[in-house]
Amino acid sequence: MSEVDVMSTPGSSAWENTAGSGEKLLRVENLSVDFPTEDGTVHAVRDVSFTLGPGEVLGIVGESGSGKSVSSMAIMGLLPKTAKIGGSIKFKDRELVGLNYKQMQPVRGNGVSMIFQDPMTSLNPVYTVGWQLAEAHRAHHDVSKKAAWAKAVEALELVGIPQPDRRASQYPHEFSGGMRQRAMIAMAIINDPDVIIADEPTTALDVTVQAQILDTLLRIRDETSAGIMVITHDLGVVAGMVDRVQVMYGGTVVEQGTVDEVFEAQRMPYTVGLLGSIPNPNMLGKRLTPIKGAPPSLMNLPQGCSFSPRCPLAIDECRETEPLLLETDRSGHFARCHRSAHLATIENPQRLFAHDEIGVVENPAALTMANPDIPVSEDLDVVEARLHEEEKPTS
Repeated sequence: MSEVDVMSTPGSSAWENTAGSGEKLLRVENLSVDFPTEDGTVHAVRDVSFTLGPGEVLGIVGESGSGKSVSSMAIMGLLPKTAKIGGSIKFKDRELVGLNYKQMQPVRGNGVSMIFQDPMTSLNPVYTVGWQLAEAHRAHHDVSKKAAWAKAVEALELVGIPQPDRRASQYPHEFSGGMRQRAMIAMAIINDPDVIIADEPTTALDVTVQAQILDTLLRIRDETSAGIMVITHDLGVVAGMVDRVQVMYGGTVVEQGTVDEVFEAQRMPYTVGLLGSIPNPNMLGKRLTPIKGAPPSLMNLPQGCSFSPRCPLAIDECRETEPLLLETDRSGHFARCHRSAHLATIENPQRLFAHDEIGVVENPAALTMANPDIPVSEDLDVVEARLHEEEKPTS
């Protein structure tokens, strides 16, 4: 596994313990992003740090509003002028925080590129896909239109679009959803960037196309040695392609480690609940296991741990003091939790979020096979009771 480092709040030792001596393309230290509003300040990102090296894949996961996309927008310099950015973002040892639009232009798209989550709104509908790719290339290279067009066709071929020379002359609406996403990947790699940020790259795509998109990204990584940040809420994507995973909640990092460590030995209750909420084929006929409650308001964060109002292990210390991101009992595995040592002793931590099974049956598929006319909107316990009544012999 490759090494991607994460540092916690100032004063913790996570950064010193994990920082490697190898080359790092991207180094983010104590990044914070605040948005002043009439109602107060929104603390969208709080003390987030990590590094990314060539050929590494970092997965960033969490609920909506946890600060994943804002972090990437800060790296790209795409936040509104009202945003207040603190900390440091270094690309190849060059500080990006504080650069103006003109100073960021050679970095954005050329050194660090981004794949946005909605390709239909990211591509201009009135220009051909090839023209848009060629213009992205000419923005950073002094080449002729013919050479730029050839580069656009080459990029489309690289991402697996058939007949790229013909497809380059088509408009975005003539592409399928998966092909538009591939076109966005082609846009991101056409200038051979060192870092690619993929923000929800498989959103609204069917499972087959998702797998193809992820394979394309990994192939690009292998061929160009680019470092990739994958921002997603899909834990299946994380399990299938990243080296290390960073879990975010309430605008900050709450757990970080290799995929195997985080998936097999969680040391933060939020990660336990996140993994436990994934639909499981072995739980057919039983309710999903959600995390009760709602994410915190980033304008009025609770005192102490931001997850404490929803945490089944919370104690007074959790509600009073926010924990640091510290190394757990496993080397290279970090968690922001006062109870991580206690969590390590629980044999089946998924039961922390279990709740009573009310109104469910073990095999709902058997019920619908017995009576295909069952209205699917009805509660299964009502349906089961009706079937039992129908099976009773009449006198």
